[in-house]
Amino acid sequence: MLPAEHRLRRREDFARAVRRGRRAGRPLLVVHLKGGGDPHAAGEDASPPRAGFVVSRAVGPAVARNLVKRRLRHLIRDRLDQLPTGSLVVVRALPGAAEAGFDRLRDDLDAALGRLLGRAPR
Repeated sequence: MLPAEHRLRRREDFARAVRRGRRAGRPLLVVHLKGGGDPHAAGEDASPPRAGFVVSRAVGPAVARNLVKRRLRHLIRDRLDQLPTGSLVVVRALPGAAEAGFDRLRDDLDAALGRLLGRAPR
């Protein structure tokens, strides 16, 4: 489970991350990242990184959508320490995510986060 202080809950936070953040798309998901600048810069938020998930009906029936959300929450939880403080992350699952295995979701998420955070792909 994702700790409460790391969850995106408000519509405004989702909108801010999607509209003003950077985006990296992969075959199974799209990751939006807002923030992540210099933590010592003036006016930078010192709150913990927060993540939210968008899994629409296009992904599949409720059972498949919930499975995808659980997998994504688990993957993000393990990567919270890599995210800059004050950042907002929205992970939007694409229709193929329901049929994909855990490893493919992990690889796509790592590639997208690596691109957004400026790391070389593995």
